[in-house]
Amino acid sequence: MKKRLTEFASCVGFSIHQRERRNRENPVPGYHVRKRELTPFHEAAYFGHLDTVEVLLLRNENVVDGRDRKNRTALHLACTTGQSSVVRLLIHWDCNLNARDKEGKTALIKAVQCQKEVCVTVLLEYRADPNLEDNCQNTALHYAVLAGDTSIAAKLLRYNANIEATDKYNFTPLLLAIRENKEEMVKFLIENGANVHAVDKLQRSALTLAVFHDSPDIVKLLLQKHVNASSRDLQGWCPEQYARLNGFKQ
Repeated sequence: MKKRLTEFASCVGFSIHQRERRNRENPVPGYHVRKRELTPFHEAAYFGHLDTVEVLLLRNENVVDGRDRKNRTALHLACTTGQSSVVRLLIHWDCNLNARDKEGKTALIKAVQCQKEVCVTVLLEYRADPNLEDNCQNTALHYAVLAGDTSIAAKLLRYNANIEATDKYNFTPLLLAIRENKEEMVKFLIENGANVHAVDKLQRSALTLAVFHDSPDIVKLLLQKHVNASSRDLQGWCPEQYARLNGFKQ
């Protein structure tokens, strides 16, 4: 079986449907912001008007953790647009680093999702929690994976992000990287000790996911790590059967 899967890994271009699904455009990671939803304080934070933010804080320090009409804090909004100076000012005024928006996302998650690395660094330096989950049980590291950003992922791991955190589908960051065919991220996570034997909620192994999502190079990498090529998911299917389903013929 392992030999046949190795042959599968040398095949490319055989699964149009899988490739189309993988290449669909991802939703915009930032917020869809309408001016009418924002208070003057939130608007100033979002657009990086540092002096205005400071003036409004001096008038009323209680606005620092105030919410806009979409339940976002100024910290959330500043992080999505990379306003690191505003982020530092809000932290100086003792804002809640781990406040959540209506989707359960923290400012750190939004900064990671929008790939605002300076904001990520500032938040981590001031001890924002990298392991808090949003409403889908995704952590900041899951979003670094989705963004394909190994630099941010490395920073999160340095601040003790859990490399084996699982979302509502039991996807670890590694399994998510495999599902999204993020080959460099897969290599990075494995090099940093990610468990190559993890399974998702359907008991699909890393190898099964790599085969199912048409990722021959990741299949090769996993086979080099001596993963179980005979493991079966809840349907009783093994990686070789998924390879055949994707059009590979022995």
